[in-house]
Amino acid sequence: MKPSKKFSDTKIPLDPENKNFLSDLVERLITKNEMLVHRADWDPHFQLLPSKEVTLSIIEELKAVLFPGYFGPSELPIQNLHFHVGATLDTLQRELAEQIRRGLCFSCSHEKECLKCNNISYDLTKNFLAKLPDIQKKAAKDVLAAYNGDPAASSPGETIFCYPGVTAITSYRLANALFNLDVPLLPRMITEHAHSTTGIDIHPGATIGEGFFIDHGTGVVIGETCIIGNNVRLYQGVTLGAKSFPLDKKGNPIKGIPRHPIIEDGVIIYSGATILGRVTIGKNSVIGGNVWLTEDVAAGSKITQAALQETLFSQGSGI
Repeated sequence: MKPSKKFSDTKIPLDPENKNFLSDLVERLITKNEMLVHRADWDPHFQLLPSKEVTLSIIEELKAVLFPGYFGPSELPIQNLHFHVGATLDTLQRELAEQIRRGLCFSCSHEKECLKCNNISYDLTKNFLAKLPDIQKKAAKDVLAAYNGDPAASSPGETIFCYPGVTAITSYRLANALFNLDVPLLPRMITEHAHSTTGIDIHPGATIGEGFFIDHGTGVVIGETCIIGNNVRLYQGVTLGAKSFPLDKKGNPIKGIPRHPIIEDGVIIYSGATILGRVTIGKNSVIGGNVWLTEDVAAGSKITQAALQETLFSQGSGI
């Protein structure tokens, strides 16, 4: 019995009538069409884009600075903490400056290797790193909110290491600091990665207070112009979105206008609730599961679904 040929040994003869098949296909793919704008059409200098892999490794290193021992080396003795944090920050400063520079050049119209972008990237990096102590304090309060808000949590450390809500919120806080410094691309890269791994979609432009807790988390959406106060708790499937998109004269959405909800201090929003538009949910209110809201709610309110109504049909009565 002859051994069968390997797949790689099998040769398919070329069809002489289709000898230009690949070259024709390439031309069709790279020819400008109405549905796709090539990068060359608006970026003639072709600056390098930020690297997703490097950016995400930077986030892991930043988490090792915010939560040493939980991320990065787990066998970290206390006497080495100063060295570990200092060495990590020294590396981060160079790596982050390069990714910020690439982001700036991506949206810059100046010539290749623009010196202005180089200088700005180092200034932005220093300004961002200077915010890390404040981010760490807020992240610690988020961790305590998760621990105190979930009876299933055995320790604050468990929420740091395991809870998707803490992961998404920590990524948001880092991205938000970059967003507020007008760093392009990187903030969305960070929060969209957290979105893909946790199912929690937080726009880096949202404003979120201290002690924020997302329980379970999957399906949560928080829009760009949301304002969330202190000690707010959300459950899975909550949407804080826009009701409509005002259009300009050309029919395109007008960007940057406030269009998402304001959630005041101490509000609890249960699973599946949808709150749309620039409405305000007053302090210490409780929004029940699967509620749909497009209007303001007074402080201290409890909003639930309408009570179930049963109707009996008899003697010809009915709809």
